[in-house]
Amino acid sequence: MAEIQFTKEEREALVKATQGYFRDELDQNLGQFPATFLLDIVTETIGPYYYNRALRDAQTVLDERMDSVRDALYAIEKPSNFSR
Repeated sequence: MAEIQFTKEEREALVKATQGYFRDELDQNLGQFPATFLLDIVTETIGPYYYNRALRDAQTVLDERMDSVRDALYAIEKPSNFSR
């Protein structure tokens, strides 16, 4: 798996969100460097779990859609002397 990477703008937004959470929910002031460090740790340690869950969820949706396509193709199949 490739390393999870964010654009500069995404990282800035995530750092600000982290700082906002610490300020609003924990009544703590978190500086730029600690917030960036925390983001990096969370991305490296927890990120792969979310990434893998998203892949499994996407695979489930894809499987369901493919089943639907197979059913639709079977429904329009014409009778013939040849079996499937």
